[in-house]
Amino acid sequence: MTPRAYRILVAEDEYMLALHLQDGLTARGLETVGPLATLEEVQALLDSGAPLDGAILDVNLGGERIFPVATRLRALGVRCVFVSGYDRALLPAGFDDVPHCVKPVDIEQVLAAMGL
Repeated sequence: MTPRAYRILVAEDEYMLALHLQDGLTARGLETVGPLATLEEVQALLDSGAPLDGAILDVNLGGERIFPVATRLRALGVRCVFVSGYDRALLPAGFDDVPHCVKPVDIEQVLAAMGL
């Protein structure tokens, strides 16, 4: 039995960036879950119990804030990184330990922020 690939959730509503992240993850042998473009899709995925090892989270996903998802993921022990056009200072308190990459990003920057 072979071990499963490292699974990274991509929650991003900008199509080209989501595709860029997905391609970069796949090229490095990582399995992409998504990309998912709405908070509802991400919540449904978490409700399904699908295994995740990491998550790349757009702070503003389809006009909704991603922070409830980030809270759930952290409680599950899933490594997260925020990808956003927002400055880190605008993130709510309690997320100081979550890495933050400012758009535009490249996959190496995101993976380094995740410790991969």
